[in-house]
Amino acid sequence: MKLLVKLGGTLLDTDATRARLARQIAAIVRAVPRATQMVVVHGGGRQMTQYLAERGIESQFVNGLRVTTPAVLDAVVKVVAGSVNRQLVAALNQAGSRAGARAVGISGIDGGLVEAEQMDAALGSVGRVTRADPALLDALLAGGFLPVVACVAADREGRLYNVNADQMAAACAVAFGADQLIFLSDVAGVLDAGKRLLPRLTMADSESLIAAGIATGGMLAKLDAAHGALRQGVPQVRICSGAADGVLERILAGEEPGTRLAMEEVCAG
Repeated sequence: MKLLVKLGGTLLDTDATRARLARQIAAIVRAVPRATQMVVVHGGGRQMTQYLAERGIESQFVNGLRVTTPAVLDAVVKVVAGSVNRQLVAALNQAGSRAGARAVGISGIDGGLVEAEQMDAALGSVGRVTRADPALLDALLAGGFLPVVACVAADREGRLYNVNADQMAAACAVAFGADQLIFLSDVAGVLDAGKRLLPRLTMADSESLIAAGIATGGMLAKLDAAHGALRQGVPQVRICSGAADGVLERILAGEEPGTRLAMEEVCAG
């Protein structure tokens, strides 16, 4: 079983929530070594917004994507690939200290994991993923390490890009050959116009939510990423709350928290 777990930045905002998720992930890594291979991708949006605000820089978003000026890009490298990544890796290694989660912090830049190009000049240094190479992930996993990926990438000329964490997760999931892509967020899942949880969605259903303006901002970005992953062979995508008790263990046990998008449902739709 290969899992790609994406952690939203809001889930990493406090020591308590970070430690709770780290314990869940470390427990899975320890439970059946080699049987379950996991890669973690994380965001850091809330931490970024706070860091920029403290320096008098206003955060601007377009369709859920942060407009990335040179000052914002510098903050992405320092905060998302720096402090947020380091704190999560430390929490994972502490949680797994008895048998060793052996987390290793990397970004899309490392080992040419993810290449990107500028998405839109109006967004600045926001990157669109053009290529993902799983060689570094495979090498770390083969050595018994847990890769923890920050959402920064580069092009072949060495220009750095801020990549939406959902898109980074989808690209890594496809390259890694994940059996399941799990987005853990601060929301219960995908909601309809009446704010009711939708337990399952076809691609057509989710596209209708986008067209109707029901799925916007961060959820729009997640659904776009989910669609891309499904189209490229990831069998199943789940969007659910990272605050739910034992959410990862429940998913692996066959429960279905949150919203599930799966390839067979897409084909049936």
